[in-house]
Amino acid sequence: MAAPVYVEEELVRKWDKCFSDGLLKFGGGLALGTVFSLLFFKRRRWPILMGGGFGIGMAYSNCEQDLNGTFRRCDHCADKPADMPSK
Repeated sequence: MAAPVYVEEELVRKWDKCFSDGLLKFGGGLALGTVFSLLFFKRRRWPILMGGGFGIGMAYSNCEQDLNGTFRRCDHCADKPADMPSK
């Protein structure tokens, strides 16, 4: 029999995953921005910043979905009454 997984442990694992995902995506965005800056944009700074921003934005979106899935776990959510409008 498997040991129970507590919500706190699951959240710690997800935060660790979010942090590492953010670092990787930020670094990848900076790297791509640097390449584009060197090759196409005459060594401007904005492609580097934009690439890093896109990376952080993607990591934030992934993290938000992952953490919301932990908090919104519901077994009876599919059993909505027919007269209740959905959003």
